[in-house]
Amino acid sequence: MKIKEEILGKEVVDVNANVIGKVKDVELNYETKTLEAYILRKGGILEGLGRSSGDIIVPDNMVIAIGDKILVKSETE
Repeated sequence: MKIKEEILGKEVVDVNANVIGKVKDVELNYETKTLEAYILRKGGILEGLGRSSGDIIVPDNMVIAIGDKILVKSETE
């Protein structure tokens, strides 16, 4: 899927410019043909070693814009 290939690896930041992580996968709904969520790996030194614990799930309704980076709403919005 071309859209998935364009999104994987993008950095995700919130409206306060805090880096949340990078997209490692997406959750798709094949029945409705929609993207439902972004699965992020946390940043940090362990990420490069593949030992970063826990993924972050960002629902698609939290995304404000997609460009070079993915901009999401902050948790308090």
